[in-house]
Amino acid sequence: MANIALKNLTYTYPEAQAPTLNHVQLTFKAHQFTLLTGPSGTGKSTLLKLMTGLLNLPSDQGTISYDGQPLSQIDPTMRAGQVALMFQNPNQQFAMDTVENELIFALENRRVQPDKIAEKITTALAFVEISNLRSRELNQLSGGEKQKVALAVIVAMDSDVILLDEPFASVDPAARTSLLKRLVQLRDDAGKTIILADHDLTDYATIVDQVVRITADRQLTTMPTADWPNLFAAFAKTNHSDQLWPLPTEPQTPLFRFNQLGLKQGQHELLRTTDLMLLQHHNTLITGPNGSGKSTLFESLVRLTTYDGQITYLNNDIKTLRRKRYARQVALLFQDAETQFLNITVAEELAQSKKYAYGNYFTSTRIALAMTQLNLTGHEDQVIYTLSEGQKKKLQILLMLIMQSPVLLMDEPLKGLDLKSVRALVSLLKSTIAVTKQTLIIISHQLTGLTPLIDYHLRFDHQQLTYREAIE
Repeated sequence: MANIALKNLTYTYPEAQAPTLNHVQLTFKAHQFTLLTGPSGTGKSTLLKLMTGLLNLPSDQGTISYDGQPLSQIDPTMRAGQVALMFQNPNQQFAMDTVENELIFALENRRVQPDKIAEKITTALAFVEISNLRSRELNQLSGGEKQKVALAVIVAMDSDVILLDEPFASVDPAARTSLLKRLVQLRDDAGKTIILADHDLTDYATIVDQVVRITADRQLTTMPTADWPNLFAAFAKTNHSDQLWPLPTEPQTPLFRFNQLGLKQGQHELLRTTDLMLLQHHNTLITGPNGSGKSTLFESLVRLTTYDGQITYLNNDIKTLRRKRYARQVALLFQDAETQFLNITVAEELAQSKKYAYGNYFTSTRIALAMTQLNLTGHEDQVIYTLSEGQKKKLQILLMLIMQSPVLLMDEPLKGLDLKSVRALVSLLKSTIAVTKQTLIIISHQLTGLTPLIDYHLRFDHQQLTYREAIE
């Protein structure tokens, strides 16, 4: 098992004006669980990719060593045994069609004996508690289920060092707690070294060995344990577990009405026939376990998938509405920000959203102010795909707000965002909808900072969709 030494590490992306990491000096000790924090876009993902060799570190820009051996001198075919990385976006990591085939692919690349592969797959899936997903197609899984599969791949590879980049961004709270216990078990029982980058700091206070922060000058610093309480205080579960919302009362204006609505994925029933209303000019939060059907519900509301029963929008059956007109009324913010972009640069995306906006609230001045509020100023000429995942998410949301659709369905809008960004985003949403009167319907597992925006809460679980006062 390896100590990992970063010595005078500097990294600058091509054509960037300043280094992403600047003369970093730090050693990660073997058998420890390290939490890596820092604002969106400060280089956490870059650091993890450098530590696996996925980004090439110029020879004159410092070294990364495993037990004294420079990473550059470790044969690429042997690196997977030394260090493995779980990407922030699991879609960028998968190469095969099914869960089982993805694990087979990873183990074959590790040169595992063929007669041992099936057992390793069974063990890894059971460890992450997703044995039921073994035969499923990856493109039919929810975002949280994909993250669990990616973790199972890492477990199966059995590398000495495990690097995880926002591994729980789309995972429900119960599964998150369970998976964290599994990581602790890998450290304590298997002697793994774990370095995990996260913005949602819930549950880490009692399990990590150290907290490392990326500073404003792009270096790393180990946070004294005496400072941990202040860091973790905002993420205490008590901050939102006692939140209560009212139950809807009649009469109120229905935005959507479900009449005997049923949802399926193949032969798997997601939602039993349900009668329900979603109310206009009220923001509704939808929670529930991974794979329960939340994203499928959103796809039904925008006519991207089939469903049983009837959905009406402002008392009109959505199947009778012209697609183009309806798409201007009800917009969907995808869970994966990259799937929303159509252009190359940030400025081009902003110009397109403004051109096709439903209303004129977002003037050039307001867009510039929003860019500043979201800490995106200065990125206008940047290629979108070179932004951090958090920066992509903030841009994606701003683009959809500029479009000013009367209804915005938001699937995991806080994914990859630090707490400061969450608060800036919620502030922008509140000030915008106060004027535009948009209705927000939000799926989110991360609740810290979000609850002030919410009027009603729906729980999607056990094939039922019901209004609840409290978070479970």
